[in-house]
Amino acid sequence: MLTEIDHVAIAVRDLDGAVAWYAEVLGANVVHREIVASDGVEEALVQVAESYVQLLTPTTDASPVARFLERRGEGLHHVAYRVDDCAAALEAVKATGARVIDQVPRPGSRGTTVAFVHPSASFGTLIELVEAHPEHG
Repeated sequence: MLTEIDHVAIAVRDLDGAVAWYAEVLGANVVHREIVASDGVEEALVQVAESYVQLLTPTTDASPVARFLERRGEGLHHVAYRVDDCAAALEAVKATGARVIDQVPRPGSRGTTVAFVHPSASFGTLIELVEAHPEHG
């Protein structure tokens, strides 16, 4: 079902500072930046081979990432895996009885379709299923 790692998401308080650190210390530059209003976050993607490090910061105090930062501080937020068909992958996960956050897939950044699996179902790690659409790159 999983075709590769799409991204590893890291929650940060200062997105510009994190972007500058990745550039200065690791020589890694942002290839995509986007505000995802529906999730209350701004993201910056640093490409690593065919995958990304997604730096996330909240744009609203009510966003899940804001709550995460308040509870746990900065750090690893979730791991996202590419799938060929997000709806089919989500249904397969649900069929096992595993707890999910999204009952149906929804739009994600970069024109993707996404769904989240609850960390209680996956050994404490929030998992995102990501279906890329070729027309969006």
